[in-house]
Amino acid sequence: MKVDEAIDYIRSVNWLGSKLGLSRIRELLDKLGNPQKSLRFVHVAGTNGKGSTCAMIASVLRASGYRVGLYTSPYISRFNEYMSVSGEAISDEELSELVGFVQPFADSMDDHPTEFEIITALAMLYFKRHQCDIVVLEVGLGGELDSTNVIDTPELAVITAIGLDHTAQLGNNIEEIAFAKAGIIKPGGDVVVYGAEPEAMRVFEEKCKSVGARLHRVDFSRLSVKKLSLDGAVADFKPYFDLFVPLAGTYQPKNMALAVTALEVLREKGWHITEGSLRTGLANVSWPGRFELLCRDPVVILDGAHNVHGVKAATEGFVSLFPGQKLVILIGVMADKDVKNMVELLAKHAAAFVTVTPQNPRALPAEKLAEQIRVFGVPATACGSIDEGAHLAVKLARERGCPIAALGSLYFSADVRRAFSKICNK
Repeated sequence: MKVDEAIDYIRSVNWLGSKLGLSRIRELLDKLGNPQKSLRFVHVAGTNGKGSTCAMIASVLRASGYRVGLYTSPYISRFNEYMSVSGEAISDEELSELVGFVQPFADSMDDHPTEFEIITALAMLYFKRHQCDIVVLEVGLGGELDSTNVIDTPELAVITAIGLDHTAQLGNNIEEIAFAKAGIIKPGGDVVVYGAEPEAMRVFEEKCKSVGARLHRVDFSRLSVKKLSLDGAVADFKPYFDLFVPLAGTYQPKNMALAVTALEVLREKGWHITEGSLRTGLANVSWPGRFELLCRDPVVILDGAHNVHGVKAATEGFVSLFPGQKLVILIGVMADKDVKNMVELLAKHAAAFVTVTPQNPRALPAEKLAEQIRVFGVPATACGSIDEGAHLAVKLARERGCPIAALGSLYFSADVRRAFSKICNK
């Protein structure tokens, strides 16, 4: 089986959205010998900041000398990015081989596993094969019924910032969404929470009490941000001073504080993590698509902000780095998002919008998005392709002397990066 055939098989599942529930993934993994039973995990859920937090934790654990698996979604440029070991994504050859092994087991099931469940099963086999010391495992959707939650009590559960997203599946308020995320809290385990939302904290406290888990909340009084720039952030998180993360965005120091707190708990549990490896791991972390600098002339920043909470965090970053300046906003969103409130937040900071349609069946067409934007009195031009949108955004930014924000969905990040690389390299 060639890699294109392997990926086509995975995508051939009649996938009309996530099918929450653990029965299929449990059956599939049981047929495969339950590879997850021999692995140890840091399990990460939340609305925003999951990917960055996973990347930081994994980078520090690698710097500490461990063989680290990392499972995140969605991918940015290549399918292989779903799973990596020690910073190297799965090879085409191994991906093809594993799909060929898993396919007959999946096809034998009366209730066929979803695309994400097949990918999760592949990842578990991959991490076991490579004898990972620990796997940093990002939840796909929610927590309690997400296919990653097939694991037993992890070394550590981590819950990032909570906000309203995927309300059709998870609930219409913070408490209901927190309840879904709290599903990763297991009996006798440890959990580190971002802890900024009182309604969510009550849910987490009750869940920990009911299953005998130990709750650790990030102490943000330890955090002092010293410098924010396009190249990253420098912050103190006492007793550590001048920690550097090469990730821009005003929200990254708080994600760093969450990651460091998680690593401190792991150290208390016997994992060997020194201050030196902490500094090295944070300084070497890479996480594309999140407040990522693509160009300097004009400034182009790509951020996968895909909900109101994420858009608010992204706009705070732009206000901090470019005070008083308006933005040219290149945007593409999924139709099932809270588009009205996302646009309302962005319109206050926009000189002009350029709308595009991400390559995803859930995408909102560019013209419909532009129509919704114009209601707020800001000019919006719909483009037929992301390449066309990038060229127009650069033209408008140079005319107005302002930066470009490419926002709205991780699903268009790879196309946006390719489009601007052609322009910036000229």
